[in-house]
Order: sequence, then C-alpha cells, then structure tokens
Amino acid sequence: MVLVVIIVLVAIVITLMVYNMSIHNKIKAFNNINEKINNLNVLQDFMNAVGENISVDEKIKKVNEILVDRFGIKYSTIVVFDGAEYKLKATNVEEKHWETLKNLHKEDIFKESIVNSTSKYITIDSDEEKLPYQKMEFGRAKSAMFFPLYIDNVYIGYWFIESGEKHAFDNMDTAILDVVKDNIVAILKTVNYQSTMENIPRDDLFSGLKSAEYLYGTAKKIIDKYVISTVCMFKIVNLPEINNTFSREVGNKIITEVSKTIKKSLSNEYIFVRYMGPKFVIVFSGVEPESVIGFITDIKKYAEEIKIEMEEKSKNKKTTRKKKNEEESSDNSKEKNVGKKNNYASPKLNFVVSTYYKGTALDGVTKKLEEYLDNAKDDESNINYV
Repeated sequence: MVLVVIIVLVAIVITLMVYNMSIHNKIKAFNNINEKINNLNVLQDFMNAVGENISVDEKIKKVNEILVDRFGIKYSTIVVFDGAEYKLKATNVEEKHWETLKNLHKEDIFKESIVNSTSKYITIDSDEEKLPYQKMEFGRAKSAMFFPLYIDNVYIGYWFIESGEKHAFDNMDTAILDVVKDNIVAILKTVNYQSTMENIPRDDLFSGLKSAEYLYGTAKKIIDKYVISTVCMFKIVNLPEINNTFSREVGNKIITEVSKTIKKSLSNEYIFVRYMGPKFVIVFSGVEPESVIGFITDIKKYAEEIKIEMEEKSKNKKTTRKKKNEEESSDNSKEKNVGKKNNYASPKLNFVVSTYYKGTALDGVTKKLEEYLDNAKDDESNINYV
C-alpha cells in the first residue's frame, strides 16, 4: 500500500516537473516574442524620428532620447567624426562634461575598441575608484560601455552609455545593445544625404540668393509646413544674347538686378533660389497656382523694365573698325530684346508654374519645369502652367 502511494506521489512530482518545464518554456518563448516586439517598436520609433521634417542634428538627438527612454539608460552620448573633428551630436549629460565625452577616442582604454571594432565595458568595484576617462568627477558615472560606429567599414564615431551604479551592465544583453548600435549606424547612414544637402548650399555671388541645394534641404522644412504649394521656375531667356552682344559683366548685372527686383516683392515664407545659370525658382509656400498668376505677371513686368546701360569700354571694344562699318553693323543688327541700338540691355523672362504636394518629390517637380524651359522656343516669354 505504501509502495503504491510512493509511486503515485512520484508520478505526480514528475507530472508537475514536466508541467513546470512546459510553463517555463512558454514563458521564455513569450518573453522572446515580447522582446522582439519591443525591439521592433523601438526600431519603428527610430524610423519615425528619421522621417520627421527636422534637421539632421535634431533627428540624432531624438534617437538618443528614445534610447534613454526605451532602454532605461542613465546617460547616452553619440559622437560623430566628420572627417575633420569629433562632434558631440547628442547627449543627456551636463554640458560641463561634453569636452571629455567628445575626446574619448584619445583614451588608451578605448583605442583598442576602435581598432578592433569591439565594444568596451568598464566599471568600478568601490566608491573610492573612478573610471579611467574621468578627470575630476567621481559620483556621476560608475559603469560605462563604449561602442565604436562604422559605416561600410569606415570609422565614423562612437556611442557611449553610462550608469551611476557599479556593475550596472554586468547582466545586460550585449546582443540587444549591438542591435541598437547597428540601428544607430543605419540612422546615421540614412541622414548622411540630408546632412550633405544641408551643408552644400552657398550664396550665389551675383544674385545674392541661395543655390538650388538649399531648396531640397533647409527650405523644404518651410515648404512642407503646408499641404499644397506652388513652384515657379523662370529663365532669363536672352541672357546668352546679352553676354555675347555686350559683355558677361553686363549679363551678371542683369542677374543681380532681376534678383533684387523680385526678392523685394516676396514674403519671407516664399523661397527664392538661383537654380542654375539663367534659371531661378520661386516656391510660394501654402499658395495654389491660381492665386499667384497675377503676382507673377506683375514681377515679370517689373523685371523686364530693368535697363542696364552699356559701359564705355563695351562701346569702344573694337576701336580699330571704321566708324562707317560700325554704323552699318548697328543698322543691320538682328539682335532682339537687348536694346543694343539704345546702348542698354533688358531681360526677357519665361515663366512656368506647377503644383507641389507635401510628401511628394520636390526635385521631380523642378525637373519637370526645367525640361519645359529647356525645350521652349528661344524667343518664348510667357507664363505657363504644367
């Protein structure tokens, strides 16, 4: 009888053990799934930050905020090497420590990590110690991890996390941190093009306007405040003729005066850039095409009233010719729209207008307008909608 009871109890124990193992495996599987979901959610947060219409620096700062919030990291710092110097792109550490944080690559303890592309974990065992990179501080950080960052095997900086607790990262899943590091790299790679676009624009010498790159970088943030905007491109169609008939200096003055005349009529919310050569772009942010045609008609009229007098050196350019030949040449001249007979140059403008919708390709719209102007007749001087 006792034997039977023992056998029953053993069977119950074995059954409970099997059941507990099953429950344990299910919990483990659930935790793995939950961890994957959380990681996907963090990745989605990263992508949302990258997709926002904000500057590159603001995007990197937002990503750093997500890291601190979603992974419970005390201190997180992202430092990027731009080819010339190390720049602290994002951190939640007090400013007095920034100089130390952006020079961690100089610390012997982290140099090997950069060379070997491996992470480095450091911590202290007693409150009397300090981490090797700390110069004057003791209490703020007691554990830290250094992650060198690479894009296509090219070193571009590092991600650095810290904690105020000793041995804080002893049980941290480094595989998860490696995934986070890879996501940081992916984001830096993604915003690299935007960063280039933000840094390329220059002020054009003659027009005083930003170059076309400005349109696709900083200006786009202004334009995309609105659902619909109007993109207008115009071309000084007789600029090559002015350059040939008078001089390039006169042509440059035409560019300057046309730019000044139009710019002073535009609101600050409107974008005006020198697109390329004789072509310019105006973006009327938040305005539909029907509302700007009258305005464009006026600025076209004012611009075409500009007269640039031919300078004396241009008048006397060919002094070896006889006066009679010069008069005959002037009488037989077929050039139009430059006012050579009256010794002045005036511009002729050809305008083309289109609609831009937020979220679509702005460069696609400008390309379409450019193709229209390039294929238009040389003497066309209208306002067209495409």
